[in-house]
Amino acid sequence: MSEKQEQLLEGLRARFGDRLTGAETGVDMAAIEVAPDQLYDVLKELSDNPDCRFEQLTDLCGVDYAAYGEGEWITEQASGSGFSRGVRGNSFARLGLTGIYGVDEIKTNTGRRFAVVYHLLSMSSNERLRVRTYCEDDNFPVVDSVVSIWAGANWFEREAFDLYGIVFDGHPDLRRLLTDYGFVGHPFRKDFPLIGNVEVRYNEEKGRVVYEPVSIQPRVLVPRVVRDDSRYADHNPREGADNG
Repeated sequence: MSEKQEQLLEGLRARFGDRLTGAETGVDMAAIEVAPDQLYDVLKELSDNPDCRFEQLTDLCGVDYAAYGEGEWITEQASGSGFSRGVRGNSFARLGLTGIYGVDEIKTNTGRRFAVVYHLLSMSSNERLRVRTYCEDDNFPVVDSVVSIWAGANWFEREAFDLYGIVFDGHPDLRRLLTDYGFVGHPFRKDFPLIGNVEVRYNEEKGRVVYEPVSIQPRVLVPRVVRDDSRYADHNPREGADNG
């Protein structure tokens, strides 16, 4: 499989040259990285050029790389009061507020926080390709819409916009897809509180659904204490009892 991927990447490097900012083989498919200002043209050529023929977009998703590689629960520092970011009850499980426990604060304007990943399929050559691009502005992530290339990207892009706040320039109807009307924030961002901001319930007096500040208390996870257990001792006095 890797040999086939290398052949594919070799052809893509020759075709796109400096427009590719990265290329590598993977466990399941080859992957390339494209600068956001070159994204639309590269994807258009991958779809329409007879030598490429990636006719189908099988998936599109957003990614938040904030604190990428940093553990959210650092068990080496476990104590009687809990561990990692769950220790501080007033943090409301917000990433970046527990730096003293090993999680760095989210840096802005790195140009490497938000990414969009495209999974392409060539039914003609039975090849798959992963394409990734990073949004240049962390505070207002924007990439070009590919709905005009693959109509099926419509709901994929709306989902990424809803969950990550990534704007797809040129989308014909960029609205939220999964969250409720009037929802504030983007729930898949790593700095979004795990317990949420508001909760909803039906108010019988008002005869409608009402929004209220979330009443869930942050739960601190405390490691369990494992005590000595005779069942796992080197010598078990019950051994051989059934035979005697």
